[in-house]
Amino acid sequence: MDWIYSTDDPLLQTLAGSLMIFIVVIILTRIIGLRSFAKFTAYDFAFTIAIGSIISSTLTSSTSIAHGSVAVGALLILTFVFSYLQRAVPAINKLISNKPLLLMDGSTILEENLKYARIEKGQLIAKLREANVLTYEQVEAVVLESTGDISVLHTSSSDDDGVLNKSLLEGVRKTP
Repeated sequence: MDWIYSTDDPLLQTLAGSLMIFIVVIILTRIIGLRSFAKFTAYDFAFTIAIGSIISSTLTSSTSIAHGSVAVGALLILTFVFSYLQRAVPAINKLISNKPLLLMDGSTILEENLKYARIEKGQLIAKLREANVLTYEQVEAVVLESTGDISVLHTSSSDDDGVLNKSLLEGVRKTP
């Protein structure tokens, strides 16, 4: 019956360890940068890695089901609490989440922002091609999103009077 629950399981240490590992993974992903885990925010990545690790150790080691369940439950509660705090306290949201970064302002490539985001000019140009941009003059803005995606806002070659609604760039950093 020890595989389900053992009296010597360090459940409180597991709760504390879950919190510490979760925070460390968020900090490391913020330091490494957005492009490291495209499609994930640092928060999503930390949660996914932590859950996978807990499930793996529960299924492949002497960790009991109760111990693993407490750890998974702790992470789920943490994500609920962090989600609430992100909405309630803007400073926490700023600390946990990256803000989008402008990579091109109109037809101007912002070299310093590319360098900061660790994006090669060739990668940027590839995204422009994917968006069917024919000339730099069509580009209104290129944004590195908080998920690591690159969004290209542009006018089509037949749409000469298209004007970018500035509210689309609300919350986007112009400098690193």
